[in-house]
Amino acid sequence: MSKIRRRQFLKGVATAGAAAGAATLAKPAIAQGRIEWRMVTTWPKNFPGQGVGAERLAQSVGVATDGRLTIKVYAAGEIVPPFESVDAVIRGAADLMHATPYYWPNKSKALNFFSTVPFGMTTSELDAWVNHLGGQQLWDKIYDQFGLKGFHTGSTGVQMAGWFNKEITGIDSVKGMKMRIPGLGGEALRKLGMTTLSLPAGEIFAALQSGALDATEWVGPYNDLALGLYKVAKFYYWPGMHEPGTHTETTVDKKKFMALPKDIQLTFEACCRNENNLLTSEFNARNGGALETLIRTHNVQLKRLPNDFLQAYGNASGEVIQEMRDGGDALTKEVVESFLKARRDLVNWNRIAEQGMMNARLLDYKFPG
Repeated sequence: MSKIRRRQFLKGVATAGAAAGAATLAKPAIAQGRIEWRMVTTWPKNFPGQGVGAERLAQSVGVATDGRLTIKVYAAGEIVPPFESVDAVIRGAADLMHATPYYWPNKSKALNFFSTVPFGMTTSELDAWVNHLGGQQLWDKIYDQFGLKGFHTGSTGVQMAGWFNKEITGIDSVKGMKMRIPGLGGEALRKLGMTTLSLPAGEIFAALQSGALDATEWVGPYNDLALGLYKVAKFYYWPGMHEPGTHTETTVDKKKFMALPKDIQLTFEACCRNENNLLTSEFNARNGGALETLIRTHNVQLKRLPNDFLQAYGNASGEVIQEMRDGGDALTKEVVESFLKARRDLVNWNRIAEQGMMNARLLDYKFPG
């Protein structure tokens, strides 16, 4: 090949390569390796707090990954009923879910401890256990059995004790009541003579209205106002010892998660941590104003649970947890032991830290109001 012809050949190769490269660059980056996931939730469509939080998480993941991972959110009932969300992920009908772990006692009762436990730990205390004291590793052990991986994505904080159609005057006054309350808190109330069951958000109002329920707990003022529970019950009780800090979860198909590029995995985890902070602070920001609306606008009667009821409820809750420690499988026992140790340590610290400060804050002193 002559020098002239060789130069022409190389020029042609270079020109073709440049054109191919330009064509590749002209295509959106997401055209190569774009991943689309379907998220099922246990919340009504655009429900304040959890439902909006699920949408916000999906949007943040899409933006943070530049569209390489996009998530389509489906409200309760759009693909599967709310309490079938975990099975939808397990069988591959969905890729991830937004829910709360205590909805799945049929998978493991130990999952309650990653949602909330009556008379257990506050939101910040449970975060400390999960993030730094071995809780996440135990949660992973449970979900590994089902091919899942869970992340916390927000807490409702301390909840209200619930809505009642008749007053609680003492421990005997709750016997025979029918109440919507899931988790270990419901188990403890059964020991006190109540009938309890778990219902998703969308079914609570009708059950109270029809008289199928005498009482319900849901979350707190922000969520309860949105559900309109003040229309079907007037007595609103506190404190919510049954759920001192209830965490939501975003739980994914683990194989699909591990198949993601490492940078997308880390970005997804970072978005979950960010949403954990955003949703938690949202409830804290909104509950006070919503409670004022319930009392002043809707004439809700705010009442405190009697001490004898709280004492009996605490004892019953302790019995439920002891029974899980004594009669559960090895992994459940490990979870209970780890949780209780963390609770002891954190209660001892917060007795002089947050609780001590809050008690002092209630003293009579001058401070701008």
